[in-house]
Amino acid sequence: MTDLTLYYGPTSPYVRKVMIILHETGQLEDVTRVTTTGTPLDSSRMPLSQNPLGKVPVLARADGPALFDSRVICRYLDARAKAGLYPEGEALWSILTLEALAEGMLDAALQMTYETRLRPEGMRSDAIVEGLWAKIERAVAMLEARWMGHLTGRFGIGQIAVGAALGYLDLRHEPRGWRSDAPSLATWFEGINARPSFVATAPPADG
Repeated sequence: MTDLTLYYGPTSPYVRKVMIILHETGQLEDVTRVTTTGTPLDSSRMPLSQNPLGKVPVLARADGPALFDSRVICRYLDARAKAGLYPEGEALWSILTLEALAEGMLDAALQMTYETRLRPEGMRSDAIVEGLWAKIERAVAMLEARWMGHLTGRFGIGQIAVGAALGYLDLRHEPRGWRSDAPSLATWFEGINARPSFVATAPPADG
């Protein structure tokens, strides 16, 4: 029995970030994994006593309160393994900004998914969906124009976060074709997506 329990869903892109770090840092066997599912409409099966927000991932610890929000858990696991996935000094602020950009893409993409999957058809808003996609398009354009130097540099949380975000776009919004105006980013993603930790954590296509 381990001292860490990860509550997770196999298709969650936020969970995928955590799972990639577990693979990359050799901590996979240190964590007991418990599958759980839910939506904003029904979070009854979520670990609400650990995270009242009803979201995964949640990392329960024997020696302290549960951690939630993927960014918190990723930072904790990196520190626990002394893996160096976060740079030190001034470089940290750029990488945290890159991580935040990827997180914002995920937030918008997930809201698009909820809008089309959870709302009754007559209540769906095309304007909201398109507004969310516009955020993603701007983020992809910025990655292509400003962040390729970071993405092709030393592997760390920036690449993990962006890779997870782009993977989720492929899973849920592939017809939108994010690659069409981002050839460098598309080439980079093809390489990072072949990394063993990404292959091992790929979400089920029918999830």
